Amino acid sequence: MAYRFSLIIALIAVAYGALLFHLYEIQLVKGNYYYAKAASEVAAAVGTNGTRGAIYFTDLNGNELPAAIEKQFPIVYAVPSAIDDPAEAAHTVAPILDMPASTLQKLFSKPHDDYELLVRKADPSVANGIEDADVKGVYADVENDRYYPLGTVASQVLGYVGPNASNTGESGHYGLESFYNGMLEGVSTSGPSAQAVGADLQLTIDPNIQIEAEKVLGDLVEQNHATGGSVIVADPQTGRILAMGGDPGFDPNSYGDSPIANFLNTNVQAVYEPGSILKVITMAAGIDAGKITPNTTYTDKGFLKIGPATITNYDYTTHGPYGAGTTMTNVIEHSINTGAIFAENQTGNSTFEAYLKKFGLDGKTGIDMPGEVAGNLSELSPKAPQIAFDTAAYGQGIAVTPIELVSAIGAIANGGTLMRPYVNAALAPQPIRRVIATSTAALVTQMMVSAVDKAQIANIAGYALAGKTGSAFIPDLVHGGYTNNLIDSYIGFGPASHPRFIAFIRLNTLPATALAAQSVVPAFKELSQYIINYYSIPPDRIGTDAQP
Repeated sequence: MAYRFSLIIALIAVAYGALLFHLYEIQLVKGNYYYAKAASEVAAAVGTNGTRGAIYFTDLNGNELPAAIEKQFPIVYAVPSAIDDPAEAAHTVAPILDMPASTLQKLFSKPHDDYELLVRKADPSVANGIEDADVKGVYADVENDRYYPLGTVASQVLGYVGPNASNTGESGHYGLESFYNGMLEGVSTSGPSAQAVGADLQLTIDPNIQIEAEKVLGDLVEQNHATGGSVIVADPQTGRILAMGGDPGFDPNSYGDSPIANFLNTNVQAVYEPGSILKVITMAAGIDAGKITPNTTYTDKGFLKIGPATITNYDYTTHGPYGAGTTMTNVIEHSINTGAIFAENQTGNSTFEAYLKKFGLDGKTGIDMPGEVAGNLSELSPKAPQIAFDTAAYGQGIAVTPIELVSAIGAIANGGTLMRPYVNAALAPQPIRRVIATSTAALVTQMMVSAVDKAQIANIAGYALAGKTGSAFIPDLVHGGYTNNLIDSYIGFGPASHPRFIAFIRLNTLPATALAAQSVVPAFKELSQYIINYYSIPPDRIGTDAQP
């Protein structure tokens, strides 16, 4: 019995000895490490946002694809207050971090500093190198950070997450990360380990259409040596945005590598002069006001003298005048400037301007994205000279955003009702107002279909597509007037009998000789064919009505 009692005493003594040794190791041998780690975690916790909600794209079957999520990444940080020799520590880790030793030494020399983040989203090899170096006061760990699985896809729609203005944490910048920051960031939970828990955001953006749209746009920009471009695909019946992108974009995983200009979503945050696309709106206004019909005729001389100015058709030198009996449908088919002016003059300046405003070209669309700007119709004041209205009839002298234009033409595709565009799938379709009569929308749609059929560039066999080109000279903001460079764009929807999509493509800064028919129109056809196949849209033309 005494033997067993002695054995128990001995085991207890060994256990206590091991415990005391462990406490000694923690407090004395590794005390600085654990103190520093705890202090640094407290300091770092000031700037954490907890669990940020994810953002998802949604395909036609309702499947979700992550567009922005939280993911664990290695980090490297320092606790300067725990570093005994800043110079030695700096020279040891500098080659591992590929940072100047002088910069590190300056950071490491702060005596009362408990936390300095050295590398965010570090490469695993860098984190391993820091651990192997075993430098007191310099550590590797992991933390949650924002990750964009698709890289550059929809970058200007999404935005990115980065340090907030007060540098006390992170928040969303640009795009939906900014617009829905409060929702994604969430509210703090209670308790000693309280953290913010954000809600997820499901988008109307279809990942398949988005990727294809960006591919088409990227190829277009490269082939035409343009400075950039943009694309939008939407459902005109609901206002749902199915794709939206700009070139050049950026990778939100490494946003610091891109210029700030690439973060802007020019589809929403910048205006441009739309050119001949606006002729569709001009015709819609005149027809709805009862001033013209698609068959109204005039005599085209190929040019018009308005005061000291002369306005010509874009093809006057190659085609000459279209002559007597030129119809309003012909004007859309051949994009005749003088015909658009005729239509505006028949409509009347005040009525024409009122319709532009009804179509929403002077105000924000209400899309749930940050920084939306409104179009500019300021040149069309009651005291403005007639030439201001004449040039506006074919889309010069006024400025709109691409999303305004998509919404306006979308109203024609939607039977005359303007819809609010949106990207948050939790929102419901919201009609804004009726802009034109259903009968007017049908007539204008047929004029646009005729333009596609006559040009035979955007035609897809078995389908009636409605579309219109737009080429506009870029204003010279320094010297006034216009430069010799163009912006080419195209907008169209289909099938015309029951539109399932509307697509807009724009190409920036092209030479004056560039023609939209040779650039953006084939791109629209390529994108439309993809969407038709993707949705398995049945043909709306059969038999003898089918176009080649």
